[in-house]
Amino acid sequence: MPRRALDNPIVLAVLGLLLEQPAHPYQMLSELRERSDSHAAAITRGTLYNTVAAMAEADWVSALGQQRSGNRPERTVYELTPAGRAELVRRLDSQIRNPEREFSRFLGAVTYLGALGPHGAAGALTERAERLRERTAADEGRLAEALAAGAPRLFVIEAEYALCLARAETAWINAVLDDIHTGALTWPPAG
Repeated sequence: MPRRALDNPIVLAVLGLLLEQPAHPYQMLSELRERSDSHAAAITRGTLYNTVAAMAEADWVSALGQQRSGNRPERTVYELTPAGRAELVRRLDSQIRNPEREFSRFLGAVTYLGALGPHGAAGALTERAERLRERTAADEGRLAEALAAGAPRLFVIEAEYALCLARAETAWINAVLDDIHTGALTWPPAG
C-alpha cells in the first residue's frame, strides 16, 4: 500500500473514530458522512478502504475480527493500536499548533469576484450571506440542543469553531457588500 495513503486528511478522522470504538470501514464511512458535510463529499469507499489498509500496514490499526450482519458479507472490524493512538496524538498536536493556509472553494471564487461585476457580486454575496445566516441559526439550535441534552462542551467544540467561522465569514461578506454599495470597492471600467 502506498505510503501516500497515510497523508490523506481522512486518516485523522479514522484514527479519531477508532479512538471512540472499534469499527469496520463501512461503519466508519457512514459515521464520517453523518458527522460532516465536508467528509461526505470527500470520501469514497475505495479511498477509505485503501487508507485503512495502509493504516493497518503501518500498525496504526489492527483487525479485531469479522462481523456479519444479516446476509451482508463479513466485514473486518478494526481497532486502534498503541502506535495508532500515538500517531493520532502527534497529528492532533501538530495540526492544532501549526496554522496552515487552507484553500476553500469560496476563497478560490472570491479571487475572481470582479468577473461578476458590482451588481452580480452584490447579488451573489447577498444570497450567500442569507444562506450562511440560515445555516448558522440551524447549527446554533443543534448545538444548544446537544448541550442542553448533556453533551459535554468538549465533545461539540468543533461545532463552536464552525459557528465562529460562519459568523466571521458573514461579517466579512456584509462589510464587502457595504463597500460595493458605497462605492468603496471599485471595478475597473468595462472594456
